Amino acid sequence: MILHIPNVLTKEQLIECRRLLDNANWIDGKLTAGSQAVNVKNNFQLSENDELTAYLREVITNALSCNPLFISAALPNHIISPFFNRYENGGNYGNHVDNSIMFDKKMKKNYRTDISCSLFFTDPEEYEGGEMVIEDTFGTHEVKLPAGDMILYPSTSLHRVEPVTSGARMVSFMWVQSMIRSAWKRSMLFELDNTIQSIRAKYGETSEAVNLSIHYHKLLQEWAEL
Repeated sequence: MILHIPNVLTKEQLIECRRLLDNANWIDGKLTAGSQAVNVKNNFQLSENDELTAYLREVITNALSCNPLFISAALPNHIISPFFNRYENGGNYGNHVDNSIMFDKKMKKNYRTDISCSLFFTDPEEYEGGEMVIEDTFGTHEVKLPAGDMILYPSTSLHRVEPVTSGARMVSFMWVQSMIRSAWKRSMLFELDNTIQSIRAKYGETSEAVNLSIHYHKLLQEWAEL
């Protein structure tokens, strides 16, 4: 499932984050690339030891923890500490698949990467190129979202970032270990939750909505891995 989540950050948060990122100390992204990615990664990244990284991570994880669409779609067990990158002057990231297990230095623990996420800090009109291209069983999808919006996609998806030919593209990227390991089970629960919320919005707290909610939570209890 590929999902666009709008307005993860408020306008005020975006203004502050952009001010900080525009004046950040960027390092070569290859320094944090894995054995496969190092051959196709051409961008800049904030150091994990940078105080700005720690601050922005807190802003993002706090925002996601109270975003109902993100919670419903990802059913997060843990959000692996976000990273931040910048693409300019032809910067790109060739075809790759994210590592299936990531080590979170803050938690000092390995986590499974079920879902990959990219949160945009720059609007599409601020740069040329830089499209994120995600390939799945339904074809190829190009993504270029407004600042403050996020894209969710399976971590097993082949994806890339096209060269940025002018301007600069700044994005936070992160991974989620979901309570639900199976992608199709997560998708089923997401659709069921959407149906319940739609019924409630149209008709109120009906017996049908209550019954569906009971089934939702029974499935969540049956399938969750904590």
